[in-house]
Amino acid sequence: MKPTTTAVRAVFRVAVIATAAALVPMGVMAQNLAIVNGKPVPKARLDALVKQAQRAGQQVGPEVMQQARDQVVLREIFAQEATRLGIAASADYREQMELARQSILIRELFAEYQKKNPITDEQALVEYNKFKAQASGTEYRARHILVEKEEEAKALIVQLKGGAKFDELAKKHSKDTGSGEKGGDLDFAKPDSYVPEFGKALVALKKGEMTEAPVKSQFGFHIIKLEDTRDAPFPAFEDVKGQLKQRLEQAKVQAYQEELRAKAKTDYKFGGQ
Repeated sequence: MKPTTTAVRAVFRVAVIATAAALVPMGVMAQNLAIVNGKPVPKARLDALVKQAQRAGQQVGPEVMQQARDQVVLREIFAQEATRLGIAASADYREQMELARQSILIRELFAEYQKKNPITDEQALVEYNKFKAQASGTEYRARHILVEKEEEAKALIVQLKGGAKFDELAKKHSKDTGSGEKGGDLDFAKPDSYVPEFGKALVALKKGEMTEAPVKSQFGFHIIKLEDTRDAPFPAFEDVKGQLKQRLEQAKVQAYQEELRAKAKTDYKFGGQ
C-alpha cells in the first residue's frame, strides 16, 4: 500500500523540523569559543583580543591564535571565580573599572581623530625636506692622535713629517683609546660634532693634510689629519616616510589634546599655568 501524499508531507515536515532543531545549537556554538560552567564565551572576545595584538604590530600566526584562544577561556574561568567571591561588588573594583573605562574611551577618541585626520604623503614630504635642509653639508673623515702634553704632540709631529705612519703612532701614543685602536680613525662626521677647536682646525685642512701645530682642547692636544670629505648622506624619503608620518601624527594629536584642554570649562589649574 502506497503512503498518501498527506502522510509523505507530514514525514517531510518532521524531518525538516528535526534538522533545523539540530542546526540551532551548531549555529550558536559557531558564535561561541567555549562553554565555561554553563556560560558561553563569545568568539567576539577572541576577535577583540586579536585585533588588539594587531594594533600593537604583532603578527598573528597559528601559534599566537592558539595562545589567544587559551587566554580568552582562562579569563572567563578566572573572572567567574572573582565574581563568585564578590570582588565585582567591591569599591576598589568599581574604581579601577572607571579608570579602565576612561582609558579605553580616551584611546578610541584619539584613534578616531587620527583616522579622520590622516597625515598625507605631501605633509610628510614637507617635513622630510625640512630635515634634509638641516642635515645637508660636508662630512669630514679625520684621524687624530690625542696626548696630554704639547711637547709630546710636537715631538710626534716631527716624527710624522719625517715619514712615520700616522696610524701606527696613533695606536701607540693616543690616549683616545677608541679611535687609537683604529689608527686614530674617526670615520665621517660633521665638524660641529667635535669640540669647537677641533672642528675649526679640521675644516681648515685640505685632503691629506695634517695640522702643523698641536690643537688644544679640553681633552688635551690633538694632531689632526684630514683623510677625505663627502656630501652628508641622507636617507631616501620612502625609507623614512613611515617614521615622519608617525612623528607628525603624534604632534597633531598633542595639538588636539591642547585644544580640548583650552576649550574645557573648569576651575582646575593645571601644573605650569
